[in-house]
Amino acid sequence: MNRPAGRLARAARGAVPRHDDRRRTFPAVPPREAADGRFAATWWGNAWTAALERTALDQARLARGRAYAEGGHVDAITVTPGRVVAYVHGSRIRPYRTEIRMRTLGDEGWELFLDEAAARPEHMAALLDKEVPHALEAVAGLLPAPGDLLPDCSCPDDGFPCKHAAALCYQAARLLDEDPFVLFLMRGRGEGELLAELSRRNAARSAAETGPAAPVLPAVPAREVLAVRPLPPLPAPLPPPELPGRPAVFPPDPYAPDPLALDLLAGEAAARAHAFLTTGHDPVAALTPWQDAVRLAAAHPGSGLTASTRALYRDLAHALGRTPTDLARAVAAWRQGGAEGLAVLEEPWDPPAGPFDRAGPALTAAGRPGFRPRHNRLSRPGLQLRLGRDGLWYPYESDRDREDWWPRGTPDPDPVRALTALAGR
Repeated sequence: MNRPAGRLARAARGAVPRHDDRRRTFPAVPPREAADGRFAATWWGNAWTAALERTALDQARLARGRAYAEGGHVDAITVTPGRVVAYVHGSRIRPYRTEIRMRTLGDEGWELFLDEAAARPEHMAALLDKEVPHALEAVAGLLPAPGDLLPDCSCPDDGFPCKHAAALCYQAARLLDEDPFVLFLMRGRGEGELLAELSRRNAARSAAETGPAAPVLPAVPAREVLAVRPLPPLPAPLPPPELPGRPAVFPPDPYAPDPLALDLLAGEAAARAHAFLTTGHDPVAALTPWQDAVRLAAAHPGSGLTASTRALYRDLAHALGRTPTDLARAVAAWRQGGAEGLAVLEEPWDPPAGPFDRAGPALTAAGRPGFRPRHNRLSRPGLQLRLGRDGLWYPYESDRDREDWWPRGTPDPDPVRALTALAGR
């Protein structure tokens, strides 16, 4: 069942009220004023009043009737097929019994209306939302044409219509605004009856469009499905590949990201996935964005002199608010000692007494005097040793007249060997 059919079925099941489906009584509507000058709010409500206004013989009575409706002179309204009845208060103490009669639709008219409404899901959805599509009005002629409304009143006024009948007609338009099924009842069919018939026709149409029903599959008792039983073991996982996969080839495109950057990121993703698959550990997860950027740049082949490498350094440094020189120095530290090498570059610290205190005398004994201690660093013009928290000495170099230190050489637990390896480069 499609969605409108489902809504119709639910509405039909709950649509039969406790009162007679072909007789509905509505309490008096409180007086109100229309903001735009029109009496009704919907196109079908205004079409109802227009049918009376175009055939009224006395516009003055019509205006007084509208004022009566706006002033709350109309009591409860009862609607039955072909008739709208209410008591309307006039100048006398006792109200007048007033009614509006109209022609009900015959079987042929209702067939046209029901066929058209059931054929279009949007028409049924509109009806359930208390709206009347224009197309349905054109098919069945639901709304009255000039001359279709016949007013009658117990007052002595023989106007057509009298002000009491006009008031009832205007007030009935407000009922139509709230519930267009009132209009269908005036034309001869109750709401429950219409919804049930629309649901039946829509179901028949859906079945015809769907074709033959699907074959009924054999049923399985629920207790068999839910019974506790041992499950077979899962198959062994496939062995991981020996090496990470190679990224695809990304041809250059002026409207696409840099192919070098795509290749780098794809390769990194493959390497991380392979490491996690084989070891259960992601080696990059604990890194900060700056550490990861340094790692990416350090893993890229080249010395930083090619155009593609310079572009990579520039973009990574810009993304993290650093300069390409900052990144190049950090890459040198990473290549020297990984994350610990980067920490030695950027984080001075005060080591405890012990190896650091013995390093100065050892260097002097080896013919390398003149190193001045500061934090974890031993410096002299052009040369520097930095003690890492891992117990290794990291050699650095700078121009003799500048304090522009760059990581050089290989870290070593022995400060003399670390400095000798740097001097022998």
